[in-house]
Formats: sequence, C-alpha cells, structure tokens
Amino acid sequence: MPQVTFIEPSGNEVQIDVANGWSLMQAATSNGVEGMEAECGGSCACATCHCYVESHADQVPAAAANEEEMLANVAAERRPNSRLACQIKMSDELAGIVVRLPEVQY
Repeated sequence: MPQVTFIEPSGNEVQIDVANGWSLMQAATSNGVEGMEAECGGSCACATCHCYVESHADQVPAAAANEEEMLANVAAERRPNSRLACQIKMSDELAGIVVRLPEVQY
C-alpha cells in the first residue's frame, strides 16, 4: 500500500498507508491528522482540506475548474502547490507523497 506523509500545522509528521483510490482527505480524517477539517466530506465544496503538496507535485493530476474555484477561497495563504486533499486520489505513482497542512482552514 502506498504511503503518504502529512505534516501537521505543529510540524509533527504522520505517515499513513493509504489504499489506492482513497483521497488524501479520507486518509487524513480516518487517521485523526490534525489540521484537516474537511467539513464538506470530500465534495469539493468548502476548501477546508487545503494542503500544500511538498513532493510528487508533477505526478498529481492538475486541479479541475471546480477545485480552482474553491482554492480561491482558502483561509491560509494560497501557494503554487496549494491543492484540496479531497481531490487527490492515492495511487502507486504517489507513494511517498508529502503534504503539509496550513495553520488555518477557515
């Protein structure tokens, strides 16, 4: 199973094995990762699963128009590597991905 490393707002690193097809948001919320609010449950409607993709960015599919719209409303600084964790599905190609969570989600 591929692994993701979440860096919580405190700097604590949490490594999780994630089934292919699960979103990074699902992995974080299912494992109690601090800083992942995910209020809409993964429907790309709230931007509270904002994250910064710190590795594998070239292997993550580009954001769709609806994700880009939500990213315009994030509470923390939007950066070039900003994404919504609900829109990134885990795959073998993303094994070892590192994702940093911002200090605020709303």
